Amino acid sequence: MNLSNLKPAEGSIKHSKRIGRGAGSGKGGTATRGNKGAKARSGYHQKVGFEGGQMPLYRRVPKFGFKNLNRIEYVGVNIDTINALAETKNITDFNIDVLKQNGLISGKDRIKILGRGELSKAVNVTAHAFSATAKKAIEDKGGVATVIE
Repeated sequence: MNLSNLKPAEGSIKHSKRIGRGAGSGKGGTATRGNKGAKARSGYHQKVGFEGGQMPLYRRVPKFGFKNLNRIEYVGVNIDTINALAETKNITDFNIDVLKQNGLISGKDRIKILGRGELSKAVNVTAHAFSATAKKAIEDKGGVATVIE
């Protein structure tokens, strides 16, 4: 075997149809486009969502609601998650860096501490927002809930 007798595997190469190359090709004349109509002409383009003249889905379905451009999205971190970290890694001060290092938040996430679960010891938590139950749970155990402005 050498470079002069290499061939691709049988059936691995498919030749494209040579459309519109004369009567002898068997694909001349209308070039497989049928007779007349928009689809037979050059430059034809069907609109996205066109359903053959039927009222398209995006016009049948009513519009509702809106997206508030000024909404501030928070990543929720629950008290039970903070408690688990406090017990396993012996952490008492929780801030953005500590939560990021432990994989609870990423990048520029804004944090809200939520009230699910209970604390077993006093912890100091710094976050962008607190739910009322979370703030109460932290302060009841003697910890401090500090809001980042």
